[in-house]
Amino acid sequence: MTHRDQYGRTYITEDDAVELLYQNPELDLTKLAFDDATKFNQSAQRTYYDISNLNVLDSLDISVEEYDRNNQSFWHIPEHYIKMDVAKYILDLCNSQEQLQRVGDELMLFLEKNLFDVLKLLIYISDCAKKNNIVLGVGRGSSVSSYVLYLIGIHKVDSMLYDLDIKEFLK
Repeated sequence: MTHRDQYGRTYITEDDAVELLYQNPELDLTKLAFDDATKFNQSAQRTYYDISNLNVLDSLDISVEEYDRNNQSFWHIPEHYIKMDVAKYILDLCNSQEQLQRVGDELMLFLEKNLFDVLKLLIYISDCAKKNNIVLGVGRGSSVSSYVLYLIGIHKVDSMLYDLDIKEFLK
């Protein structure tokens, strides 16, 4: 029932809102974002002065890449994760020349896609999960083809053992 725009932001349509209200008449629609709430907001202004307007997704004049980069600057993770040399950290987890080669290849792909900050966040999440005895799961989808994610503990599938191609994940 929810939809996503090109930036990954969630929104609902007016038809979705009607369906949600049938399921839960007490639902506060002002906490949701709509693709277009013009009709509702105009009607509310004309007839009921005490009803709040519905939120509409703002239009953005930036690229998806710039939007992602801007949002990555708002992650609240400890300073030592922000400043860490993520490549060195992950390379130090390797125990063989074969692992070093695979990790080096993957890190180049992560770097090309400007995802080192994402890796830092994932290392932080993995460390927090380990510290608090939280199981992250076996693995899901194409992410299991990443040996780097395996090494930092995001999933439990050894992609080298199963000869999974990293390009399945970082297309």
